[in-house]
Amino acid sequence: MRWPLFRQPAGAAAALRSGRRAVRAGTDGALDALHPLILLLRGLSRLTLLALRWWSRAPKDRRGPALFGAAVAVMVVALLPWGPVFGVALLVGAAAWQGREGAGAVRAAREEAENSRLQAVYEALVPCFALHDDPDPDPVYAHDGAWERAFEEAEFGDDGRIARLLVRYPAHFADGEPEHRLAVERRLAAKCGTDREYRFVWDAEHNRLEVSVPPALPQGIAAQRYVTGPGEIVLGFTDAEAVLRRVPVTDGGRARDVPPVVWRTGARSAQAHLLVAGVPGAGASTLLRSVVLQALQDGDVLVVEGGGSGEFAALTGREGVLAVETSAAGAVTSLEWAVHETERRLSEASRARQAGHAVPDDVRRPLWIVLDRPAALIHLARMELRRDLRELLEVPLRHGRAAQVTVAVAEHTECTDVLGPVVGSHTRARVLLGAAAPGEARAVLGEAVAPPPGPGAEPGRGFARLGTEPVLRMQVPATPDPLDDSAPEAERQAVLGLLPPPAAPETRALSGQARRADGTQAPSLIKSPRPPAGS
Repeated sequence: MRWPLFRQPAGAAAALRSGRRAVRAGTDGALDALHPLILLLRGLSRLTLLALRWWSRAPKDRRGPALFGAAVAVMVVALLPWGPVFGVALLVGAAAWQGREGAGAVRAAREEAENSRLQAVYEALVPCFALHDDPDPDPVYAHDGAWERAFEEAEFGDDGRIARLLVRYPAHFADGEPEHRLAVERRLAAKCGTDREYRFVWDAEHNRLEVSVPPALPQGIAAQRYVTGPGEIVLGFTDAEAVLRRVPVTDGGRARDVPPVVWRTGARSAQAHLLVAGVPGAGASTLLRSVVLQALQDGDVLVVEGGGSGEFAALTGREGVLAVETSAAGAVTSLEWAVHETERRLSEASRARQAGHAVPDDVRRPLWIVLDRPAALIHLARMELRRDLRELLEVPLRHGRAAQVTVAVAEHTECTDVLGPVVGSHTRARVLLGAAAPGEARAVLGEAVAPPPGPGAEPGRGFARLGTEPVLRMQVPATPDPLDDSAPEAERQAVLGLLPPPAAPETRALSGQARRADGTQAPSLIKSPRPPAGS
């Protein structure tokens, strides 16, 4: 039997359509009336999701202080007159702003872009951390994997780029090998942006690598007198969290405290001598000039300049400046006297201690031997005078710490091998300025840095390492040649104000006993109030 089809009565269809229109109109009216409430609820839900997302990504050491600060803020608002009213109004305004129709779309697009960046970084790390025959059926790093398990925390800046990333890597990774670490750091820097610097903190105990973008270093601080102890030299300024010490400086007419890179010299120093390497124009001569101005406060300085550009001409004839040599003959004469002076200091100090007397003041007064780009003079002295400046540097380098003699050498990175093994083995305080290849950074600092300062970095930007301590980012104080008209006038005047007064004309020559390699008398170029060794 076939059942008859159901047929609506003639007026039922019209009644149904009118009913639907009435329901739709009522719904639209209700939505219009409840739209502010819906907007607020949507905004509150989005604010809650943002808070939960931040809580899940934030480091554990930040959660407690943030929760405590929020509780204190709620208590303060509750205790203020009309505080709860203003608090509720502020919350309603934030919820209304977050509940806009376009806010969700913008946030979704941003989250999609962030996830794409994290996935790209993850895929770049897969060749470094994945194993071809990994027995784990579900490895953390695989070519078809996702970044959620590999990255425990991720923070982005206002520009949408990665600002901080906590990477979890497998235990089989050779994190003790510098080459493997450098490969990972270079991949991360390439994917996060090569125009920025990054700080890499390896936690080998827990197999974690933290990548962060450090804040900008203090820049534009002119040369000045620093609050330091005896024998302490401020090489530059570094990150606030890298050192515990602060020194007061004047920056643009206002006082501020900055974290310094302090090099300690003298008989108790473990890094008695300094080596500065950098590309041309990176600021190596600027750093040496800053060191000389600080050393002249309580010591004597002998300068050998091989660049021929007159970077230290303003020091000529000043008190405490024994000589400023720019020729091969003058360099040989100066370093020969430095050898005799080092031996004289050792002998007098030994005799004084044996007799139970105090070490003479002229022996305890620091003597600085500063060589700026000596590679050219080393070649000329070997060709013209048959003398090797590196051999003359051996005595001050080996025995300078006991004799209060400090050697500071600056050279271009491509010429550091000309200095020889003696200079390399005794200069334990190292500075690398400008962009350098990983091999050059490893040769100077003992380990490669990734990434180095870019070509557009300000002169004087680089890295410092004192002995076996960690590598520090560093910015050299602005110490231009005061005779250079192209330098900023304020910085030139600051250097001129630090120069010692002209020396008295009755100072006597020290190098009367010095002779050239061919036996002829060398010119007396070194001026000092002390007599020559052996006189």
